[in-house]
Amino acid sequence: MGYILNFLLIAIIVLWVIRLLVRMIFPAVIRNAFGNMQNQANAGQQQRSRRPEGSISIDYMPKKDKKKGNADKLGEFVDYEEVK
Repeated sequence: MGYILNFLLIAIIVLWVIRLLVRMIFPAVIRNAFGNMQNQANAGQQQRSRRPEGSISIDYMPKKDKKKGNADKLGEFVDYEEVK
């Protein structure tokens, strides 16, 4: 019976200490994360504001395939007349 009481007492103390640590550390971690997000957002706005208004920038331009030799892949075209 004495071992059970010792175990419960130690478990309660450990849980109480963990709870105190979480209450002190968790808000600091959240504040730090929100601060990092705000810094990233501000940096993104500064990059956008550097370009003059109305300027166009293309970040990615796909490669263009040449159209020669693709006529065989298009299929067969049939002329038709509309019947009324």
